[in-house]
Amino acid sequence: MILSGPEILSEVRAGRIHIDDFDPERIEPNSYGFRLAEDILWYEQDVIDCFEPPKAEHVKMGPAGMVLEPGRFYLGGTMEAMGSPNYAATLYACRSASTLGIWIQFSAPLGHSGAVFPWTLEMKVAHPVRVYPGMMIGKLAFWSMQGEAVGYDGKYTGSSSAVASRLSMEDPRVAN
Repeated sequence: MILSGPEILSEVRAGRIHIDDFDPERIEPNSYGFRLAEDILWYEQDVIDCFEPPKAEHVKMGPAGMVLEPGRFYLGGTMEAMGSPNYAATLYACRSASTLGIWIQFSAPLGHSGAVFPWTLEMKVAHPVRVYPGMMIGKLAFWSMQGEAVGYDGKYTGSSSAVASRLSMEDPRVAN
């Protein structure tokens, strides 16, 4: 069951949902609005090998922002560290960003319970779009779980900004 905005606020105040920094003005009817961080990554290779660490270009946007180009896949980050050991979460673009042709999190929107950190955003655009650090870009919804909660302890634990794929850590060709 999805949490309502007032329930998200209550759970933040009770310490059962973590959002840092938290602004009650960004509570929405069924979600919390988050902002784009200054870090943007994109891959440099023409061909990416899933079992080799990808080479990523990393920039920090300044106040003038950055123009995202169609045909390129970007990784952005959220300004807020968000999550909960008590709820699963799903991430979506806000309508205002999506109707500008900015798509985020079109492949991996699920945040496991216990995953509390700034989220990495999958980003593409339909046409050149200038984005800015601190702009509202999406919303996070929280879902109650049935059964015992199991906390996330995966390869992205401890992330502090946008993170390139770590799929290479699962290379089955390497003996553990």
